[in-house]
Amino acid sequence: MSNKLVIILIGVLFVLILGMGGGMYMLWTKLAAVSALAVNPENDKQAEKAKPEQAGKVIAMDTFIVNLADPGANRYLRVTMDVEVTGGKTPEEEITRRTSQLRDAILMILPTKRFSDIISTEGKTALRDELIGALNALLTTSKVSRIYFKEFVIQ
Repeated sequence: MSNKLVIILIGVLFVLILGMGGGMYMLWTKLAAVSALAVNPENDKQAEKAKPEQAGKVIAMDTFIVNLADPGANRYLRVTMDVEVTGGKTPEEEITRRTSQLRDAILMILPTKRFSDIISTEGKTALRDELIGALNALLTTSKVSRIYFKEFVIQ
């Protein structure tokens, strides 16, 4: 073999070893950063914040049937919903005591809606938020955290 070929092979081998060393160094630093994130107690606090809220007591409401506010159209809305209540020692007791007031608040909101207001998903979400706000205004020790529509029929 000639000296030139030996020098080229040694050079290629040297570059290959340097490349592997650099790759190992980068891999080592990335793994160290990942393990530091996994052990960091601040991440545990962030994970606790990201946990979903504790589920409250789910209480079934009666079915509501109301006429919609569409002028010249005879449309009605039939809604059955469950409310999730949190807070207080016995939230279901407060809901039971205030059933008439809560039904009245719902019946004051539903007939004001038009078909175009509640046909979309965004409209149903806005209606849900409006109902939650109205119900929470009536409750003192507990709070409605979510409303689940079990039946939502527009005819």
